[in-house]
This record gives sequence, structure tokens and C-alpha cells, in this order.
Amino acid sequence: MLSQALRRTGTSAARRPWRVIAVWLAVVALAVGAAAAAGGTTADAMSVPGLDSQRAEDLLGRTAAGRAGITAQVVVTPADGAATFFDAGPARAGLARLRAGITALPHVLGTSDPVAALAGGRDAAVRGGFVSPDGRVAVLRVQYPLQSQLSAADLHALVGLGDRLRAQEPLRIEMGGDLFFAFAGTEGSVGELVGLLAAAALLFLAFGSLVAAALPIGMAVFGLAVGISTITLLAGVTRIPTFATVLGSMVGLGVGIDYALFVLARHREYLARGLGVPEAAGRAVDTAGRPVIFAGGTVVVSILGMAVSGVPFMTVGGAAVAMIVLVMVVASVTLLPAFLGVAGTRIGTGRRRPATAAPAAAGWHRWIGHVHRHPVPYAIAATALLLALAAPVLALQVGIPDDGALPPGRTERRAYDLVTEGFGPGTNGPLVIAVDPGAEPGALDRLVAAVSADAGIASVAPPQVDPATGIAAVLAFPTTGPQERATADTVVRLRRTVVPSAVAAGPARVYIGGAAAHLADVGRRVNDRLPLFVATVLALSFVLLMLVFRSVLVPLKAVLLNLLSIGASYGVLVMVFQWGWGGAVIGLESTVPVVSFIPMFLFAILFGLSMDYEVFLLSRVREEYRRTGDDATAIVEGISGTARIITSAALIMVTVFLSFVFGQDAGTKMFGLGLATAILVDATVVRMVLVPATMTLLGRANWWLPAWLDRILPQVAVDGEDPFRRPVPGRDAGTVVDHPSTRAGAVLEGSAS
Repeated sequence: MLSQALRRTGTSAARRPWRVIAVWLAVVALAVGAAAAAGGTTADAMSVPGLDSQRAEDLLGRTAAGRAGITAQVVVTPADGAATFFDAGPARAGLARLRAGITALPHVLGTSDPVAALAGGRDAAVRGGFVSPDGRVAVLRVQYPLQSQLSAADLHALVGLGDRLRAQEPLRIEMGGDLFFAFAGTEGSVGELVGLLAAAALLFLAFGSLVAAALPIGMAVFGLAVGISTITLLAGVTRIPTFATVLGSMVGLGVGIDYALFVLARHREYLARGLGVPEAAGRAVDTAGRPVIFAGGTVVVSILGMAVSGVPFMTVGGAAVAMIVLVMVVASVTLLPAFLGVAGTRIGTGRRRPATAAPAAAGWHRWIGHVHRHPVPYAIAATALLLALAAPVLALQVGIPDDGALPPGRTERRAYDLVTEGFGPGTNGPLVIAVDPGAEPGALDRLVAAVSADAGIASVAPPQVDPATGIAAVLAFPTTGPQERATADTVVRLRRTVVPSAVAAGPARVYIGGAAAHLADVGRRVNDRLPLFVATVLALSFVLLMLVFRSVLVPLKAVLLNLLSIGASYGVLVMVFQWGWGGAVIGLESTVPVVSFIPMFLFAILFGLSMDYEVFLLSRVREEYRRTGDDATAIVEGISGTARIITSAALIMVTVFLSFVFGQDAGTKMFGLGLATAILVDATVVRMVLVPATMTLLGRANWWLPAWLDRILPQVAVDGEDPFRRPVPGRDAGTVVDHPSTRAGAVLEGSAS
């Protein structure tokens, strides 16, 4: 049924292409228009129920100050290097005018007042955290309403005011804080453009035709327009994390172009065999579309598996990325055949430049044959290489890179540096201790004294008590920066030892929050749930591959090899971001921890993509084995026959992912480098070395399946009916997974420049 439906869809789209393209244009216009009219703004809110830091935020949310919402921080220093705010001179007067300007901005509920604090004496201003001990740095904390009541316009208003006053006042003005974290966003447009241009160049080299190269790019652009607009529309009704659009663009471009490549290559092969354009498109969507649907479905299921993370923003972000992948799958079997119908025979048939095909095909055949004849040394060497790349994962440190990781040109980074210089590193990540004393008034004083005495705390600000509820907020400034492991250790020590000793078994409730504590809590929650998530994805992948290939050892091998390639990706992230190896090449300003939610996201996406290549490769090996019954022939012919298209597709995806590495945001760099590394390793070391070596060592055991298991497993077929396939007596079509690269590799080889 699926085969017939796909064939009819592809044939109809190619026969009446403008009708299908008009429908897609209408969908794009509707999605973009709806996003512009009713869309919201993505925001990096990281609420996670059940965490101690979340309980602190919820408790403070009952107070008047907590109900106020998010904050911004304006950091100021005199332009005159000899002046201080202790002097009642131009710098202090400019500070007063700056505060007045900020207070007058829309949605600003209030600001701290360092000028009034200075009027009470230098010691009072320093103790309150308004002015640094040397008088050179002053901080204005700006209070805004809840994030849901704000937009990027509020950020622009604050930044615009700072830009105007820098030219008028004798002050250096820098800014940062939650408002920037919520609405500054991350840049993706430049990365997307570079990725598209690089992919277009590679597609032209692969097909030797500008028209053929343009079709996958055009399809991917349509898909991204629908996907990103839908995310923007959903952001108007629910909270969508900012990274979802960046990661969705990366993955969407990669899989969209890859899936289109497989269908396009099969279409050219059918044209070369004499089929008309509509029939060739229909056959291509049938034979190549079913593996594309299977592969895309695998990616979607893997990403949606993050629902077990117990972290809502990760679940929502994963669903947004999965939706873009789903859009690309639909575009591959509907929009692309319409493009093929419009292009006609101008995309070429793969018969040009036949002289180049033989060397390319022979080269891959010789290489796979060489590995097949020497499986042991290659298996050992490749495994050792991957283990060496994965070894640094033992030093993996998760967290969230703070503003200190941003480029020096960003105002958030300059504000961070000024605060560190004037107040110490812990001031950039204060711990916010929420205290409900209950019926024990002395508990608050004992707690403040105990926290102040801790070796990891530099200072504690006077408690701010809400008169209506009696709930107090205590700011404690660590001696170490928010990214340092020592800060997380301080939080753990306060919770386990200091707080219990101060409040004992009394009625007081104490929770420790703040950005540093919350991000450490999120990292621990992700680490705790990661084993369950990994086990779930591995088990699902094993079962799917066993159903498809009717084997026990083939899916077991695939799972283990996929783990190696993903482990290598994690190891490279540690080497670059935590150890700083080559960080300057990608514009990394300083070493940073790996973003806490990235390992789980990478695992979900990469395992799905690795499964794609596993299916594309092993389906041809399985087909050759069922055709010849000879394991050696199946390995050499099957892998060498798919090598070119898999490596070409992987190269395109790697190029797209690497284009995002050179953005400013550290998280975007991690996603880009992690995805690119894993795909590169998977398509080369794993698919072209470890797979042939291990399959050779396993021999006929590759296809072993207990008879009792064979009887109870349902038959699963993801291949379409190939009209040119040579019939082989006794072959069970239900167990053969033919993929677009079965003969498309020859098409690419025949048309490569």
C-alpha cells in the first residue's frame, strides 16, 4: 500500500508540478503570514519542576519582587581613569541621569539606586553591592515584569538608551543580565547562508548540473520556511527555547538536502534507463522515498525520546526540531518530484562523463576489498582511533557558558569583565537563597551567619524581606566564577551541611537558587536521566534493525559502532571547549563547559542520522547477500556500491554543520562541531573501515537469526519495487531493504566532475 501510494504521489506531482508547487507556496505564505501576525519570540526559560533551585524561584515568586519578573544589569565605570564614584563629580551626576533614563523606559518597574547609596556613605554603597570597593564600578539592577509580558523591543530600548548616553555622559556603559539571555537570541542566518552555498557547490560537483544542484537546495529552503515559521507561531502560545530554531536549521538543512539527494540520484538513474520524467519520478519516490520515510521517522523518534529527560524545555525544543525533520520528509516525497517534473531532462541522466565512473567505482572497490582481506588490523586500528577520540569524555563537565565566553566585542562580555574586575568573579553568578522562616524568626539570622562563614562564599548581602509574606531573599556571592566546579561544590555543601545545621529541624524552609545553582541542577537532572534515555534509544534501534535485516549480530554491531562515533564526537567537544585545543580556530574566546543539555540532544540526533547511513549501507549488503549467497561478495560489492553516495551525502551534511561553528554563540558552536564530527567519523572510519572489517570477521554469522525468533518477528519492508531489479529465486522481498544508493552511486560517479 505504501509503495503504491508513494509511486502515485511522485508520478502525479511530476505530471502536474505547478499545482503541487502552488500548494507548497500557499503553505509557505500561510505559515510565514501566520508567524508574522500571531507568532511569538523564542525565549531561553529553563524552568524544571522538582529542582531545589526551581523551588527557590517558586518561593520567591510569591513575593512582590519575585512576581516582578526578569532583570537586566547595567554596569558603569567613569571614562576618566582617575575618577571614582566616591567623588561627587561628573561621573556620579552622569550615573544619576543614566538611572533616570532607564527608569523612564517602557515596562521598567524600577532600578537600584547607587547614587542614593553613595549619599549614605562609601561603606554603605560597598556593603550593598552598588559600588565596587575601589569606587570604579557601579551596578544598576533593572527590574522588569514577567518575561511573557516583554519582547525583544524592550531589549532594543535599553540598548538604544545606552548607545545614546555613551556619547553624552562621561561614562563607559555596558549591559547584560536575564533580559539579554531571554531576547538577544543566537544568530543563525549567516551560518545557514554559508551552509547553503557550500552544499550547492558540493551538489554541483556531484551531479555536474546546476539544475540538479538547485533542486535539493530549493526543497530545503521551502521546508525551512515552513518549519521555522511554525516554530515562531508556536512560540506565541507556548515557550520555545531559542536554540530550537538554530538546531532546527542545522538538522533541517542537513537531512533535507541528504534526502533530496537520494531521491534525485535514483530519479536520474531511471531517466538513464529510458523512463519518462513522470514515471521516473514516481519510481524514484517509491524506491527511494520509503527508506527516506524510515530514516526520517527514526530521527524523529530518537529526538522525541528526550521526553524521558524530565526537562520540559528540552522536550519542547526536541519536538520543534523533530517537526522540521518531518517537514523535510514530506517535502522529499511531494515537493521534490514536482521540481523534477519542472526540470524535465535538464538535470541530466548520469550518462555523461562515463570515463570518470570507472576509476571512482574501482577505487572504492579496491579499498573495501583491501579492508576485507585485512580485517583484524583495520578493526583494531579504527577501534583504537575512536576510543582515543572518545577518551576525553571521561573529563566531560556540563554547565552553561556564561557571558565570559562571549567575544570581547559584545556588551554582555564587557559588562561581565567589569563586574569581575570590580567585585570579584562570584558576583557574576550570585546564589539566591530563598528563606521562609515560618514561626522561627531567628532562623534567618543564623542562616546568614552560617552562609557568610562558609569558605566558598566571599560575601552576603543584607536579606531583603517581603513584608507581606515574610519570605526573604539572600544574595550570597561565591569566591569563584559561575562556570567553575568549585561553585557547584559550594552549592552542594551549603545544601547538605550549612543550611541543615543553621535551621536544624525547625519550620523554616530554605532553597538555594540563582543562575549558577539552577544550571548545575539542570546538568545533574540531565545526567541522571541520560542512561535511561540512551538505553531506550539503543533498544528501539536494535529492534528496528533486527526487524529490517532479520539478524541479531548486525543490529548489535550497528548499535556498538554508533556509540563509538557519538563517543568520539563527545570527546572532541571536551578537547576543544573544555581544554581549548584549537578553540581559537573557531573563535572560542575561553574554555567553557559543555552546555548541559547538548550531550542528550546530540545523542538523539546523531543516533538517528547514524541509523540512516546504517540502513542505506546494509540494505545493499543484504541485497547482495540474498542475490549471491556469498558473504564476501556481499560485503565488498554492497559497501563499495554505496560508498560514494554515502560519503557525498555525509560531506554535504558535515559542511552544513561546520558552517554554524563560526557563529558567536558557544552553544551553536558545540552543536555544529559535535554534529559535524560524528557524521564525518561515522561516514568514514565507521562505514568504510569498521563495518567491512567487522562484517568480514563475523562472516555468515552476520545474518544469523534463531528460527523461533524469525517466526514471531513481523515482516518489515522499507524498499519499493524496482522495475529493473533482477529477480532471484527464493529471495524474500519483505526482508530486503533497498535504499536510494543501490544504483545511485553509479549515477553520481558517472556525473561527477
